[in-house]
Amino acid sequence: MTNKITTVLFDLDGTILDTNELIIRSFQHCLKGIVADDFGPEHIIPSMGQPLVSQLRLFSGQDDVTKLVDGYRAFNLKLHDELVRPFPGVREVMEQLDQAGFDLGVVTTKMRLTTDRGLKLTGLDQYVKTIVTIDDVTHAKPHPEPVVKAMRQLGALPEQTLMVGDSVVDIESAAAAGAIPVGVSWSLKGEQLLRESGARHILHDMRDLFDIVRIGAKHA
Repeated sequence: MTNKITTVLFDLDGTILDTNELIIRSFQHCLKGIVADDFGPEHIIPSMGQPLVSQLRLFSGQDDVTKLVDGYRAFNLKLHDELVRPFPGVREVMEQLDQAGFDLGVVTTKMRLTTDRGLKLTGLDQYVKTIVTIDDVTHAKPHPEPVVKAMRQLGALPEQTLMVGDSVVDIESAAAAGAIPVGVSWSLKGEQLLRESGARHILHDMRDLFDIVRIGAKHA
């Protein structure tokens, strides 16, 4: 890689935090009686990573989803601490990247409240220098604004920035912002979709990042 990587941005849900069960159960709860009884993960997974309001409009067919949002968030918060955990290797990688002098950030379509809560719960907040949530932007991913904002806050050059995500919107936002899009193979959507969307690298283990940024001992 010709440009030395200085900055690594991470999506939150499905990338560094395993919130998959929490998200699916929250949708099923708030949409009960509105969608078909067989509404399940296969209906939810394709749009995961998009803003909550957009997803609820898609699933419910309603324009005003205020009550659905409230129901989703209440249920989500109730079970949050029980179900949220970091994916394997995430804490180790973020700690080593931080110690090696890389600037780390989180760029998510999640709201600030639950973003901060998840990062604090898992102890990952100590490694993150900037956080850009749905509350901080006018245009959510796949628009470039969230990634651009995070890079500006860190003083990072796009060509020296990785954006790691599990969703097409992460890959597209990174590419549009000029950053280097990186997908994760543990995405529920499958790594092939991320490759087709323009991911330059696919991580099969979070520690694969060490090879990309060129710091030691991939699996020490």
